[in-house]
Amino acid sequence: MQYIRGMESYHDPAYTAITLGKFDGLHRGHLKLVERVQSYAKEGLKSIVFSFDMLPFFKEKGWNKKNLMTSEEKSLFLEGKVDYLVECPFVEKVYMMEAEDFIKDILIGKFHAKHVVVGTDFRFGHQKKGDIHMLKAYEKVYGYQLDVIEKEMYGAREISSTFIKEEMEKGNIELVETLLGRPYFIAGSVKHGRALGRKLGFPTMNIAPAGEKMLPPNGVYICNVFSEGNVYAGIGNVGCRPTVSDENVTTIEAFLFDYEGQAYGQQIEVRLRKFVREEEKFSSIEELKQRVNQDIATGKQYFENVR
Repeated sequence: MQYIRGMESYHDPAYTAITLGKFDGLHRGHLKLVERVQSYAKEGLKSIVFSFDMLPFFKEKGWNKKNLMTSEEKSLFLEGKVDYLVECPFVEKVYMMEAEDFIKDILIGKFHAKHVVVGTDFRFGHQKKGDIHMLKAYEKVYGYQLDVIEKEMYGAREISSTFIKEEMEKGNIELVETLLGRPYFIAGSVKHGRALGRKLGFPTMNIAPAGEKMLPPNGVYICNVFSEGNVYAGIGNVGCRPTVSDENVTTIEAFLFDYEGQAYGQQIEVRLRKFVREEEKFSSIEELKQRVNQDIATGKQYFENVR
């Protein structure tokens, strides 16, 4: 798969099947769109996920909003699933474009679309005047086929990025996994820390989450870690490590039960499975070690039960 930042960097002349949206989190509803595009790719078309990057717009408005997925994480997740991930910064020249011009110049002129796949609430163009009805009206004019995919439901509620973020803020990480269709993960490169975990007998892999990445409440979580093609079981901490540090810097630490070796510089994914407890400041290092041992036992029991 090829990741492309900005429409102007796309130059493939081939006909395509394209799906469009924000795709924040690539949840179960989004994956229905991706799967439809994949099915058309079997007809010899190039497959494209066209994702609006809303962060420039949020910054323009002064909004401090977080994303469920970074650009890097979207690219990692879609690797091997589609031909292109085209990420389009949502800036003035994009949101001021007239809806029909978007169809004519972008969908057809730039991406040579033969199949356009969107959700029921997809809107585009200046003042959001473009919708599925406009796309349907121009279907024969521009020679593409429109597929409108119904929302995926959880009970009586539509699965959406907003719904997932609400549950994330509550710390309902298991429900988040259900809505996504997979564990919520944080990707990053393992960095050198102060080796405090190793000194305490719990060597950890540490990553610094991207500033735009939404995180669950600080605390200890049962987790899996994906590294170099392998998946390991462990426990992880999201937070500032108040017992051993006065720095108010959030990091992700993961202690793996069956891992030996050095991981510095490796690209890993920390996949959160279950909330264990809130992060807390202990009165001594010995008290911290005792609690971590309890957390490890809890984690091992969890994985015994899910085998």
